[in-house]
Amino acid sequence: MEEEQPVWLMFYVICLVGGVIFTLLCAIFGHFFGGHDMDGDVGTGGHAESGFADSGVHALSFFSPTVLASFVTAFGAIGTILDHIEATKSVWISAPIAGVGGIGIAWVVLLLFNTAFQKTQSSSESRIARLIGQEANVITAIPSGGVGEIAYVQGGTRYNAPARCEREETVPAGKLVKITKIVGSQFYVEVKQT
Repeated sequence: MEEEQPVWLMFYVICLVGGVIFTLLCAIFGHFFGGHDMDGDVGTGGHAESGFADSGVHALSFFSPTVLASFVTAFGAIGTILDHIEATKSVWISAPIAGVGGIGIAWVVLLLFNTAFQKTQSSSESRIARLIGQEANVITAIPSGGVGEIAYVQGGTRYNAPARCEREETVPAGKLVKITKIVGSQFYVEVKQT
């Protein structure tokens, strides 16, 4: 039994140090190995519409690297602390308590990150479905059958978007319009009657 304790203490310390190192490496090098983007364009004829009613909020999974690293780190830290307390020195006591504590810490990290992501995304992303019927200003004239540009305000933020007129008429810059539908990234508007 004497030989078993240092092995478990070493295991707890490895979990603690490994979790901290993984977290630091992700924080330092996370921007270098992700977020690659490629752009392309193909000109074809046709018609496409899109729309969605979900919140569009991305969330962490319980099995994401961030949450798993917090579990491993907390498991190692709690296990190391419990290994130094005489009443919890046995691995049969310290490991389950460290496991439950690690799950608890990982759950808190999951909730904190998901709450933060939800708040930042909901305050900065425009919600497409809520734009129908909203007023906008024409900032670049919309030629008959062509594309111009509108500006609208949503959530205190001003956005610009390409726009076409529903009635195939010319709409001069400065005119007030109403958004009637959105097809792909293109907004369709009609002149607002005053």
